Amino acid sequence: MLLPTRERGFKLAVAFAVSLPSVDDPDEAIELVRAGDLVCPYSNATRGNIDVSLTANGRAVERTAEPATA
Repeated sequence: MLLPTRERGFKLAVAFAVSLPSVDDPDEAIELVRAGDLVCPYSNATRGNIDVSLTANGRAVERTAEPATA
């Protein structure tokens, strides 16, 4: 998505709506999406640079601020 800025420009934003039909537990779905976000190269490259929203089976997922470290 392109979002307008106050400076009359644009910034990027992305929304990932993750569907996990085989996961019945909503909390488990959220944790799976959150874990994937931590190791995803795209997520790590864009963390802090663009607005990102995540949902798991229709429920909002709060993004973790820092990626996992080895």
